[in-house]
Amino acid sequence: MNNINQISSLIWSIADDVLRGTFKPNEYGRIILPFVVLRRLDCVLEQNKDLAIKTYESYKDKIDEPEDVVLKKLKLSFYNISKYDLEKLKSDPTNIKQNFENYIQGYSENVRDIVKNFNLQPLVDKLDENDKLYLLIDKYTTVDLHPDTVDNHQMGTIMKNFLESFQK
Repeated sequence: MNNINQISSLIWSIADDVLRGTFKPNEYGRIILPFVVLRRLDCVLEQNKDLAIKTYESYKDKIDEPEDVVLKKLKLSFYNISKYDLEKLKSDPTNIKQNFENYIQGYSENVRDIVKNFNLQPLVDKLDENDKLYLLIDKYTTVDLHPDTVDNHQMGTIMKNFLESFQK
């Protein structure tokens, strides 16, 4: 339980540091939740990111739906074939918004649907306009949500706690 509390506290402190003054505290959840999800997905894909890109590139001109091959190869239900992950986005602060959008578009359709349901674009626009998008991404990459550190049950508990706190 201690690990869950530490991670939750870190995520809250990032939100408070970065979002204060740009968003109201009752709006933090609209940003925290999608970025926690994206960070978790990044951590899950970390070791197979290059394999996903390589597999997609080798099949995209040969078959109609290379996505199925990528998913089968990764043994996951999602993928990202963008050259970016949250860590790599930090290498080009000047183009952070454009590269972030490229990163999102690199996800499989099921993840893009989740992101779409978060209605993240207006928030990303506001973060970028206020020079907070890079900072938020930079700080979120310090949160280790890799499955070896945070198992699925713990991750579910973290998300449940955030959802409950945002409904108050």
